[in-house]
Amino acid sequence: MDGHIPDFSGHWKMRSSENFEELLKALGVNVMLRKIAVAAASKPAVEVRQQGETFYIKTSTSVRTTEINFTVGEQFTEQTVDGRPCNSFPRWEGTSRIVCEQTLLKGEGPKTAWTREMTNDGELILTMTADDVVCTRVYVRE
Repeated sequence: MDGHIPDFSGHWKMRSSENFEELLKALGVNVMLRKIAVAAASKPAVEVRQQGETFYIKTSTSVRTTEINFTVGEQFTEQTVDGRPCNSFPRWEGTSRIVCEQTLLKGEGPKTAWTREMTNDGELILTMTADDVVCTRVYVRE
C-alpha cells in the first residue's frame, strides 16, 4: 500500500461489544461454552506491535491468550473465534482498514472474516463475521 499506513500499535482495552454471543451462536458454539466465552471475553486486553505492514496482535482474556503474526497481503494460519484452524488472507481496504477472509483448513462452517480499522479519532474497531452475523468491538488505547 502506498503512502500513509495507520499506526495500530499500542495497548488497547475494549469499550463496547455488540453481538458477540450471536456470533458464537452462528458458529455453532453450545450455550454453556458461549456463556463462558462471553464472560471471558468481556475484558480483553489487546497488545498490537506493528512494523510497517507486519503485525503482532496478542489478545489476553481470563481464559486464554491468543497471538497472531501476519503481514498484510500474505496468507497466514490462525484460528477462528471458535478455535478451528483456518487460512487467513489480510488485505487493505481503503487506507485505514484491514480485511481478513478466513478459509477453514478442514470441515464445514459459516464463512468467517474479521476487519480491524483505525478511526480518525484513534479508536480501533474490530469486526468479526460468521455468515451474516456481525460482531463489532470498539477499543481505545490505554
